[in-house]
Amino acid sequence: MPALDLVPVAALLVLLVVAYLHPRGRVEAGAGLAAAAATFATGMLTWSEVADTLRHLGPVVLFLVTILVVADVCGRAGLFAAAAARVRDLGRGRPVPIFTGVFLLAALVTAVLSLDATVVLLTPVVVGAAVGTGTSYRPGAHACLRMANSASLLLPVSNLTNLLAMPHLDLTFGGFALVMAPVLAVVLVVEYVGLRLLFRRDLAAEPEPHGPVEHPPLPVLPLVVVGLMLVGFGVGSPLGVEPFWCSAAAALVLVAWARRRGLLTARDVVGAAHPAFAVFVLCLGVVVEALAVGPLGDWVADRIPDGSGFVGLLTIALLATLLANLLTNLSATLLLVPLLAPLGDTAVLAALLGLNIGSGLSYTGSLANLLWRRGMVRLGHPPSMREFHRVSLLITPVSLLAAVAALFLVS
Repeated sequence: MPALDLVPVAALLVLLVVAYLHPRGRVEAGAGLAAAAATFATGMLTWSEVADTLRHLGPVVLFLVTILVVADVCGRAGLFAAAAARVRDLGRGRPVPIFTGVFLLAALVTAVLSLDATVVLLTPVVVGAAVGTGTSYRPGAHACLRMANSASLLLPVSNLTNLLAMPHLDLTFGGFALVMAPVLAVVLVVEYVGLRLLFRRDLAAEPEPHGPVEHPPLPVLPLVVVGLMLVGFGVGSPLGVEPFWCSAAAALVLVAWARRRGLLTARDVVGAAHPAFAVFVLCLGVVVEALAVGPLGDWVADRIPDGSGFVGLLTIALLATLLANLLTNLSATLLLVPLLAPLGDTAVLAALLGLNIGSGLSYTGSLANLLWRRGMVRLGHPPSMREFHRVSLLITPVSLLAAVAALFLVS
């Protein structure tokens, strides 16, 4: 391998380490810019190719920035706490009904507000509610993590991987949801049964005595705005309207509403948008584009099957899973999806199964896994590597196989 071909490989390794360590924003953005600059200096990409990459990623990054603000305002307004409280009330203190409610709530939050909202904003609420009611936090916490990856299949906006794949699909927002809904239904059954079995002892334990619990009111306006945003996604997609226009409009309304109530400052808005991470994603795109035109891209292209039968779809999903856990699912999407586009929509959707469900196999599979782990440490409940991999290694393969079978049947 020529020495210059090693530069984007080294740049990607640096970015993966930065993603794992999650340093301050300036360091994160600086590392991204340095990696992109080093990659461009090799001459493997032209200015035109870099510009095309940034144009492709631009709408996705703008959606990321605005949906993070939407989720942050919803969190500050108490939407997640109120939803968790209602789940707790409906469960009447019984671990299994509460777990079922948390599982479905995590799936809903992931589908509507993206997986970052589930791991960053919902998980702390679920853990805190479990501790406050004297039940084990472990089933709910792992449900949030599993749903952050697996439930992100439903809508194009549920995961950046889906948004990055949309330009390569001949599907509208609604068309994507219609195809993936039965697949997600199968995945939810597998994941739910798997978690119930793995955490059966926690769910069978009697709740410890606890004091009075709070019943926060459900904030109406954020709920309405999020609902209208979803309608906007569906209506705008056939007209060629990018999702970020709808999420940006929702963010503006919610920020104005929250500012009037003193829930956040201008600095809080900037912090919620995570501009450094947006820069990081753009730089990652440049590095991965260089990898795609090099030996790694050739290696991946040689392993793509010719057909789209069940074996072919399973091979694609497994290849996507492998790449996601080696490179993170965001990098793997940028590398793999363009190569699969000529095979048609079903092949790209099979890759998304591996990129979303398969990314739950290891901590490096997705940034959501790393954010979840970091959040659990901050909450004072660091997850053990053994327990994480016990759950991931037992559930992920079964869930992925079931999803591929469902996609094959509906396609």
